[in-house]
Amino acid sequence: MIKPTDLFKSATLIERNELKAVLISFALAFILMGAYYILRPVRDAMASDWTNTEISVLWNIQFFLSLTFVAIYGVAVSRINFKYLVPAVYGFFAVSFVCFYLGSSLITNPVLLDKGFYLWVSLFSLFHVSVFWSLMADLYTKEQSKRLFAFIYMGASAGAIVGPLVAAVAVSITSAETLMLWASLVLLVPLPIIFYLQRLKVVELHNEEVSADLSHLKIGGNPLEGFKQFFTSPYLVGIAAFILLYTAIGSFAYFEQTNLLRDFTRDERTEILAILAVVVNFLTFTLGFFATSRLATKFGMPTTLAIIPIFMCAALLILAFAPLLTVLLALQVARQAGNYGVTRPAREMLFTAVPRESRFKAKPVVDVAIYRGGDAVWASAFALLTDGVGLGIAAMAAIGAGIAAIWAATGVVLGRAFNTKSNPLEQSPATDTLSAEFSPN
Repeated sequence: MIKPTDLFKSATLIERNELKAVLISFALAFILMGAYYILRPVRDAMASDWTNTEISVLWNIQFFLSLTFVAIYGVAVSRINFKYLVPAVYGFFAVSFVCFYLGSSLITNPVLLDKGFYLWVSLFSLFHVSVFWSLMADLYTKEQSKRLFAFIYMGASAGAIVGPLVAAVAVSITSAETLMLWASLVLLVPLPIIFYLQRLKVVELHNEEVSADLSHLKIGGNPLEGFKQFFTSPYLVGIAAFILLYTAIGSFAYFEQTNLLRDFTRDERTEILAILAVVVNFLTFTLGFFATSRLATKFGMPTTLAIIPIFMCAALLILAFAPLLTVLLALQVARQAGNYGVTRPAREMLFTAVPRESRFKAKPVVDVAIYRGGDAVWASAFALLTDGVGLGIAAMAAIGAGIAAIWAATGVVLGRAFNTKSNPLEQSPATDTLSAEFSPN
């Protein structure tokens, strides 16, 4: 007779000694993503109050804000005790959203405050995920990441289902601004969980060789080392190129979605976007449970990274020949579900093949600064081609299909590079300022 535990292991590929750490990692991802998805419909509802050009300007500002914040984070990585680094990031954002809530209650003409909130949540949307996966890459080995990251990402998917449900219900009872306070309270919950995970990596995972015992030490090196590591690593540049091509497709879908919602009130937009997020993340959860780990382990990283770009190329060609609003909305759902359920977990696996300092310093450069740089470039291009040149949805979809084809090819090359890279712990000690001091011996 097959035991339930055997079925669970077969479905999730989790070993017995990994179970507690993985389930707690799942819960941490659930809480963090739930907090973000309480805020996301509020942010995106604001965007329909502004023109495409105004949004483009905000996205350009976001790029420079991201560069600044990544540099500040680099300083924090070099100076803050590792044990407190990740909790400090989430605590800081929790306090910031309380400030926005108080500001929305006190200011009578909140146009500038709304735009500031839009920029800040956009920064948080990437930064909190990047920091989380840096922590995960520091807990698990490269081999474990292939088996476990997809399941852990399902926690994020579950949180992304519950978060917008909470937002949709709450906004019908109170107001969109109150959700800022709700999210800030939720962000305080992960703080003790992070400390417990840092203990489990030694006592149950026995992954001391991955991150050593850094509870009383600091990550050394130049605080701007992340930028240097990025520009001198073809592998990290390849990840950045993959992200830039993804942002091109995402920008197209986002702007068209924003244009569709202009006729609704802000609370109505918040509710519509929250429901759309529930649909997307339900599909994401399904993909994460049944597909992603098996794609990575059975078909390899090149296929896993390229499958969604290939699908998007075909979908955009369909949209070019049938430029209907229903097709666009279906494409938006498929794009987000495919990214969150397949592409993003696979992308996080790529960072398990780099030295530890790169995970904490170069990774935010890629995840935040490069991502937002792509947003800035593609937003400007979209505003120019639509508001300036006057291209319609069909022409933009055809351009997007070409970009998606290049995105797929980049995924294949990047997946092959991942397969050939050795474990970062086997690389030269010179690649990591920690390696000599934290040798397993």
